[in-house]
Amino acid sequence: MYLVKRKQKHPGIVEKYLNIENSSIPLLGLGTWELTGQECIDTVEAAIHLGYRHLDTAHIYNNEEQVGQGVKQSNADRQELFITTKVSTHNLDPDSLVRSTENSLVKMKTDYIDLLLIHWPTPDMELEATLSAMFWLKERKRIRHLGVSNFSPVLFREAIGLGPVICNQVEFSPYIKQYDNLAVAKESELMITAFSPLGKGKVSQDKLLQEIGKRYEKSAAQVALRWLLQHGNVSVIPKASGIQHLKENMEIFDFELSREDMEKIAGI
Repeated sequence: MYLVKRKQKHPGIVEKYLNIENSSIPLLGLGTWELTGQECIDTVEAAIHLGYRHLDTAHIYNNEEQVGQGVKQSNADRQELFITTKVSTHNLDPDSLVRSTENSLVKMKTDYIDLLLIHWPTPDMELEATLSAMFWLKERKRIRHLGVSNFSPVLFREAIGLGPVICNQVEFSPYIKQYDNLAVAKESELMITAFSPLGKGKVSQDKLLQEIGKRYEKSAAQVALRWLLQHGNVSVIPKASGIQHLKENMEIFDFELSREDMEKIAGI
């Protein structure tokens, strides 16, 4: 796995990608948790116009339809987008998983999902059977890739052993570190997607991150996102609903944190 740059087709497109399973996955995405209704539609459309190409939603967010509407209104080329959604815990038996995925496709008005995730593991989940249904969807090109979310390192490794799982989406920020899960991803040249990478708003008030940001002329949030990316094998999906925050989250590819600053943040 390596970082690649792709030729820009539109001004402002975020150029940094992870290359996994012959797919270029944008390191920066838009998280849509708690975005609903017209706000969700407008935010997705605005993000795409600014250059975002990675969108993250889920069945339980109740906004897949709005995400799809935002995509439609943006007039974006579907092949340029990387859309992730997740199957809820009550749909993990094979038949329910297939039905849920087909419903997600209908809601988003798309022919395929780029990355389908098991949203949460459950004690009674039959992991092999659940993943087998996802492999079946992949074979039929209803999904391009599959992965898991909120899995422990042990369960993540088990899932990887059952087939082409490419991702574990977990809460990862300067306050909740996922080094063990990241180690598992790196062993197999896979990825971790960091949700709530800004500590659910806590980052912006962090004195250390503010101090480090001043040296790079960056915000505390930009420092936190950059810190995550510099670990390697990590993509980030911060939520943002305002244009200014959407733009700010994009401006994390023109600087690099020193080793000393990386270590200071790790010590938070």
